[in-house]
Amino acid sequence: MVNKAAHFKLQDQNGKWHSLEDYKGRWLVLYFYPKDETPGCTAEACSFRDQRDEIAALGNVDVIGVSKDSVASHKKFADRHHLNFTLLADPDHATIAAYDSWKPRHFMGRSFLGTERNTFIITPDGFIAKKYSKVSPSNHAKEIIADLKQLGAVPTDS
Repeated sequence: MVNKAAHFKLQDQNGKWHSLEDYKGRWLVLYFYPKDETPGCTAEACSFRDQRDEIAALGNVDVIGVSKDSVASHKKFADRHHLNFTLLADPDHATIAAYDSWKPRHFMGRSFLGTERNTFIITPDGFIAKKYSKVSPSNHAKEIIADLKQLGAVPTDS
């Protein structure tokens, strides 16, 4: 996949603004998830938390989770689960849609629009290297690590 990653400018769980340009020169794992504190989303976030040291050992790699939940919701979620990476709030779901992750969903006989669980690996020069659709929350971080290594994200000499 060689598409340019879509621009974003969103606030994190602490109210700080982040944009795609802030990550220039770094690999970025940008994952979209439906809702803070739901079982699958919590499992996925905790998986990234637990694998963060191994991801960080690859050098220039950042992990960011995005949902339509508020900054305050993200703050509670991050604090409760001791998350060690950035969560971005996209309440109008514009960035979620820009990454083709705002989709028709079905739950308990209802149909609605919502966030599909997708992840993108973005290269240091801002291109999408890989997209994962409808991922398995608990094993996803390990899959990301293997693919980052294959794509060339390797530790830099310090």
